[in-house]
Amino acid sequence: MPEGPSIVILKEQVQLFKGKKVLNAGGNNKAIDKDRLIGHTVVDFKSFGKQFLICFKTFTVRIHLLMFGTYRINEEKDAKPRLSMTFKNGTLNFYTCSVKVIEEPLDEVFDWSGDIMADEWDAKKALKKLQAKPDTLICDALLDQDIFAGLGNIIKNEVLFRVRIHPESRVGAIPVKELKLLIKEVRHYAFQFLEWKKEYKLKEHWLAHTKKICPRDNVPFHKAHLGKTHRRTFYCDLCQELYA
Repeated sequence: MPEGPSIVILKEQVQLFKGKKVLNAGGNNKAIDKDRLIGHTVVDFKSFGKQFLICFKTFTVRIHLLMFGTYRINEEKDAKPRLSMTFKNGTLNFYTCSVKVIEEPLDEVFDWSGDIMADEWDAKKALKKLQAKPDTLICDALLDQDIFAGLGNIIKNEVLFRVRIHPESRVGAIPVKELKLLIKEVRHYAFQFLEWKKEYKLKEHWLAHTKKICPRDNVPFHKAHLGKTHRRTFYCDLCQELYA
């Protein structure tokens, strides 16, 4: 599933269509009236967490790429798109994704301060939201999009390793100082992720995710599907402290 930094890259790549009118729309998605898009001009592209937003004057098309969604700009895959849009200067195609229309103003739908990539990101709010869930495992709390919109499994594993916190630690048992460090590292690593992804060097910088040996202790990593989210987790019992 693309994480927040990858959606920011998508937003940057499609800027050539901003201010352009949709000449044709298609795809096998049945959740929206695709003909409604024709003749409307894209006024902006936005992202919120893992959601990509195509903004028109009176409504917004929301794209969620789910686990295996992809997109193509001015080219096509050997598959039917879920949504395709044709502009005078090119085409935009989305595959294996969720598509819906948002009628309300976006500021009424999204709390931008919860997006780890947004200028409006508020670390203090994130801390309060975390502290309101003291019995939640930190591996689950990090994936909670109401707290950390845009944070996915890669960021979860990398951040927990970098701040030396065991993924099965209870939020309420983690010292406030460590929670603040964790939140700071989420934001820091998210922008490193963005930079490395643009350079096609993201995997080169992974310290924990998919790794077999801890680079600090030179012992085997544990690999397990932890918490209620049951997502793949890579961690070291020696250097990541368990707060229970």
